[in-house]
Amino acid sequence: MYDYDLLVIGSANADLVIGVERRPGAGETVLGSDLVVHPGGKGANQAVAAARLGARTALLARVGDDAYGRLLLDSQRAAGVDTVGVLVGGAPTGVALITVDPSGDNSIVVSPGANGRLTPADVRAAGSLFHASRVVSTQLEIPLETVLEAVRNLAPGSRFVLNPSPPRPLPPEVLAACDPLIVNEHEARVILGDALVGDDPADWARILLARGPRSVVVTLGAQGALVASAQGVAQVPSVTVDAVDTTGAGDAFTAALAWRLGQGDALPEAAAYAARVGAAAVTKAGAQESYPTPEEVDALCAADPGDNPRTHGQGPGSSPGASSGGGSL
Repeated sequence: MYDYDLLVIGSANADLVIGVERRPGAGETVLGSDLVVHPGGKGANQAVAAARLGARTALLARVGDDAYGRLLLDSQRAAGVDTVGVLVGGAPTGVALITVDPSGDNSIVVSPGANGRLTPADVRAAGSLFHASRVVSTQLEIPLETVLEAVRNLAPGSRFVLNPSPPRPLPPEVLAACDPLIVNEHEARVILGDALVGDDPADWARILLARGPRSVVVTLGAQGALVASAQGVAQVPSVTVDAVDTTGAGDAFTAALAWRLGQGDALPEAAAYAARVGAAAVTKAGAQESYPTPEEVDALCAADPGDNPRTHGQGPGSSPGASSGGGSL
């Protein structure tokens, strides 16, 4: 019935990466490594990560008619992504300026460029892609009104996955479509605002669920992830690895999760697999270049079999809870 396992709608950027010993403070200059240019952007990253895992993937995005745009198109096609939905022109290709410290942590500033010109009309014109796709995944490096239009164009029976990054308040119509809404700690705090209660991620998930999503995933870095739905809460452990570069690891997690959900996995099992994909991604430099094949994920599983997801039921009047898992996303 479906031509694609996953349709990704989102940004496509050129990542300009510099290694630094430490991030500069206000008014400070620090020396860094040679500049390296990688294909990136949260949408393009997700599409490549899914395709590399074996998902039949299409990308709906906009790039500039420039060298960076050609770099991004070449990267998508090399990974096996169908680029029929990638529009060219209207503005320069988006650019992300990334610094990476010795621990692998990164800081990112994004110039949206052509990503900001991906419009609701572009979504409506791509109706055939929506009807051909089992799962639709998007992020917030494109205009929010474009994300809203994507929700309104979902085909009956398809599933919608959203990683609200960079975070901002979301309209109820978007929240209600999410299955799941995937957030890290920073994104959860921005979306919940003053409603955030304490420092327990289970509380964040409970409050987010009350806002309307059908399910929620909270990624917790070294502690793995927490998944929540009407059926309860489960804590998903991660895998202990030596991190080289965390750029794009969250995109790999989201892509793997969306793909496995479309293949019929339950949310905890899909998140457990996605955590391993994200862990594998941080062991190499760059974003798209770091994304693993199924064989590499299997090798990581064999090296560190980890724990099975642990489910915590939610009784009447009780708060969902989660315990810590080891490792790094």
